[in-house]
Amino acid sequence: MKKILIIDDDKFMRMLYDFELSEAGYQVSTIAEGSGMMDKIDLERPDLVVLDVKLREEDGLDLLQEIRNKFYHLPVILCSAYPIYKYDSRTMSADYYVVKDSNLEELKQRIKMALEGGESFQAEKGPDCLDRLNDTFEETPAIP
Repeated sequence: MKKILIIDDDKFMRMLYDFELSEAGYQVSTIAEGSGMMDKIDLERPDLVVLDVKLREEDGLDLLQEIRNKFYHLPVILCSAYPIYKYDSRTMSADYYVVKDSNLEELKQRIKMALEGGESFQAEKGPDCLDRLNDTFEETPAIP
């Protein structure tokens, strides 16, 4: 059974992810913050991490870099309620980026792809990435 670590400060989202992903056949553990994250990864050796970008106490993108520095090949899926983060240059080391939704079908699909070694978020960044980034800034209101 594949193990997934969820890092999200929203209790409801942690419970939703835990329930839905357990029902899908994964072993799920959750934490609410990044402190202790590296120890938990060391101890539990998850097959994949789902990481919230905007945590209360920490920046999820900084935590992503911590994971990459020590566990480079561990798949990480970034989640955020804000689609603009998808085009932040710091997200480039994530395997996938998913906009949070109570319907977890996209997240489940990305988890399956990451665990099976499918095409990652890295491949989504092609020559038109700058055009998409510019379009996003023009269409998206500023983040509060």
